[in-house]
Amino acid sequence: MAEAFLNRYGQDKFIAESAGLEPGRLNPYAVRAMAEKGFDISRNATKSVFEMHAQGKTYDVVVTVCSKEAAERCPIFPGKVERHHWPFDDPSSFVGSDEEIMSRVRQVRDQIEGAIIEFLTSHQ
Repeated sequence: MAEAFLNRYGQDKFIAESAGLEPGRLNPYAVRAMAEKGFDISRNATKSVFEMHAQGKTYDVVVTVCSKEAAERCPIFPGKVERHHWPFDDPSSFVGSDEEIMSRVRQVRDQIEGAIIEFLTSHQ
């Protein structure tokens, strides 16, 4: 979700790449929640942060969007990197009815969108 928001809202200044510690498949609730905002992430590939690190990729900014514990397991990307940690609940851990899960995913989506907008405002 963060990748989609940053690539759209910061398209003239930032290019976002998203990766996970344990890539799998896209969360269908996240796909639905983003579609409600006009973003089609249904074809996004899941990537491993360790593969990106092994490829020698470098970044100006690295944002971890996960629990503090998961952020501590992320590899350190070399170079002068501005680092941020945004702790959000993991939608893959949500349980309940379809509507209860969607409601929580929407909350996380909106929190991420707000964080992206705040980030972009502070980096003008």
